[in-house]
Amino acid sequence: MNKINHVVIIVKENHTFDNYFGTFPGANGVRMARSSNPPPKDPPHTHGAWLTRETTAVREQFVERDIPAYFSYAKRFSLCANYYTDVAGPSTPNHLMLLCADSPIIDNPPRRNPPTIQIHSSLPKSLEQSRLTWRSYGGYAIDYMEGVNPKWKLPSDQFQVDAAAGRLPSVSWVYAPLEFDEHPPYSNPQGASMGNVTKGMQWTVDQVNAIVRGGLWSDVAVFITWDDWGGWYDHVEPPAAEVWNGNSHPGYKGSQFRFGPRVGCIVLGPHARNGYVSKVFHSHVGLVKFCEVNFGLPTLNERDASADDMTDCFDFRKTPAPAPPVGP
Repeated sequence: MNKINHVVIIVKENHTFDNYFGTFPGANGVRMARSSNPPPKDPPHTHGAWLTRETTAVREQFVERDIPAYFSYAKRFSLCANYYTDVAGPSTPNHLMLLCADSPIIDNPPRRNPPTIQIHSSLPKSLEQSRLTWRSYGGYAIDYMEGVNPKWKLPSDQFQVDAAAGRLPSVSWVYAPLEFDEHPPYSNPQGASMGNVTKGMQWTVDQVNAIVRGGLWSDVAVFITWDDWGGWYDHVEPPAAEVWNGNSHPGYKGSQFRFGPRVGCIVLGPHARNGYVSKVFHSHVGLVKFCEVNFGLPTLNERDASADDMTDCFDFRKTPAPAPPVGP
């Protein structure tokens, strides 16, 4: 029997590693000016903005006082300090990588209902074929998957209900409502209600607390990550693995598709290593690979076949760690 029966992937929005964890002890970070909370606007973070990042990325960051629970989790469990987005662009292509290790787009597409993009192979589909369960709590990228049961796309708030009742599926993808997703304000009128990273952090804590209250801690692995760079600076140059040959923008042809900038990834669970800062190369696709290895699933393509499976962040020989305190 697996020691991990429930994998929870919490996907937050738009912050690089240096923007959040640049001051974390023992991590490869840099100190920059402190950002206001919430930040005043949403920095450009298309692939085009990534191409000009050396001069246009915002060189500001948040500190432990802004996101104390994230620092506490990282000190108590594992923090990946060499973890990258898979696409050098914004949210949607990276959400697709977290679900199916693939993306036919490098920028966000127009939102259409139904979407014109359909991806054949995905981790949700693979789970279904192996009679395992999954849910997408919030989020929209599941709409781009072919052959998966749409009834498992649930409202974001349902995760706390299911977790607290002790009935999570094998794999959960969990996305916050706009107010709590940590995405900088899209426009000034929204500034008061979104983009506050401390409020967003507390929402994440509430999800973890629900897992603990539901008695699921003993066999869970929780990954907290951020979908894309959000237009913020990170001083580590992402390695080049694939170039873009799509038709979306003539100026993009032959430019770097994969990988994109570093983002944070915190690994929680009774078997996560304690106080560990990982220097191993990881990316979003590594979370797909972790699920495949843990549940004995086939790989989807060359990306997940060659990805690291995150196992350096775990130690299954040690005494299982207690859950983090349930509190504010």
